[in-house]
Amino acid sequence: MSELLEKSHVNSNELETLLKERDAGKVDFVLVDVREQYEYDHGHIKGVDLLKPTSMFQSWAQAFLDEYKDKTVIFTCRTASRSGQVQQVFLQNGMARAINHAGGIVTYGGEIER
Repeated sequence: MSELLEKSHVNSNELETLLKERDAGKVDFVLVDVREQYEYDHGHIKGVDLLKPTSMFQSWAQAFLDEYKDKTVIFTCRTASRSGQVQQVFLQNGMARAINHAGGIVTYGGEIER
């Protein structure tokens, strides 16, 4: 496992590296965008696995925790504020490998899909 996946946060350059490593089968993680649907539709990081809007957090949080508690999950949003809040909730509820994408999509220089 990449040492980057052992950190509490990754920056945009590190996330790009991790996505390339995941494509090559070297690491495994789930990339979750916690922005709203309209933000996601406007542009999202290529490689996002799930869209889980924070406005609907109460409706998806428990099922997500149950399914992904033992997985490595990287949360991303626009600036890392919402993803940081989501990360903290999951860390406090036993998801030991919850990682925040520091800087968010506004600092991401990799491929963006629309």
